[in-house]
Amino acid sequence: MKITILTTFPEMFAPLHTSILGRAEKAGLLEIREVDIRAYSKNKHHNTDDAPFGGGAGMVMLAQPIVDAVRDVMGPHFEGKRIFLSPRGKTLTQADAEKYAQEKELILLCGHYEGVDQRAIDLCMDEEVSIGDYVLTGGELPAMVLVDCIARLVPGVLGCGESAENESFSSGLLEYPQYTRPREFEGLTVPDPLLNGNHREIEDWQFQEALYITMKRRPEMAIRFLQGLKLTKSKKKLVDAVYSRLNSDLDELLSEETVPEKVPAETAVIQPPAEDPQVETEPEKVPAETAVIQPPAEDPQVETEPEKIPAETAVIQPSAEELQAETAAASGADET
Repeated sequence: MKITILTTFPEMFAPLHTSILGRAEKAGLLEIREVDIRAYSKNKHHNTDDAPFGGGAGMVMLAQPIVDAVRDVMGPHFEGKRIFLSPRGKTLTQADAEKYAQEKELILLCGHYEGVDQRAIDLCMDEEVSIGDYVLTGGELPAMVLVDCIARLVPGVLGCGESAENESFSSGLLEYPQYTRPREFEGLTVPDPLLNGNHREIEDWQFQEALYITMKRRPEMAIRFLQGLKLTKSKKKLVDAVYSRLNSDLDELLSEETVPEKVPAETAVIQPPAEDPQVETEPEKVPAETAVIQPPAEDPQVETEPEKIPAETAVIQPSAEELQAETAAASGADET
């Protein structure tokens, strides 16, 4: 398989030529090369970026050097995919990696700065790929991730086909725990099924552990796996055991007594003590400047004196004898 990486920082890709991928290159299973886009720039100073039309922060990579570089490395008989590493691309999955691993050749374009002139993407790229919902300084690190993800799926690169097939995502489940010597380390021992040499029991244990871990950490992934799984009697028994284990975990969690967390003194909110209904509490004292004096409640059995009216506003009422005298005088005047 041949992978060509177009970049303005080719020195960043040295790790791809070491370890497993380095051995695969020496064995002729892989060919990974980096091409410097600057070499294709027609500008006087071989720059590969310029200010964006419409204004805005940052610089945009020029279309001309990218288009010329892609056309040059493709040659007349290119058979493969041209991929732009971009945060707006489709998020990479294991299924995508398996698809790309079937290609004879890949060209990867690493963006940098604020972005790439859209015309270069429209003219030269087949797909846009992202490695996750976060922002990096350039496409070099995503390109390395993509190369490693794809290259290990090329037959012979890992040396053992089962290594790739049994790992997380390839099987549809997260990977089961792994152990090596010694059998006991700081009080922790290797699970018994891995020690008895019974391959059927080992496979059953690995399946159960993988399903259990996936159900706890990626339930949507586990459900998708189970929906596509043809359950035999033995497999159903293993799945039921995992569900039983998960239910036991839940029951244990719900039965645990929770201890209230200690709150730091500077953030603590002091709650008033609960009132004892049998103990009379004194009314809260109100500051004099804000107190509103309420009149005392009247006792219906105690006669209260009428309210005194100020002299300047009082109206004097005549007595009964004075009213009779005035009436009699008025009558005598009428008879005469």
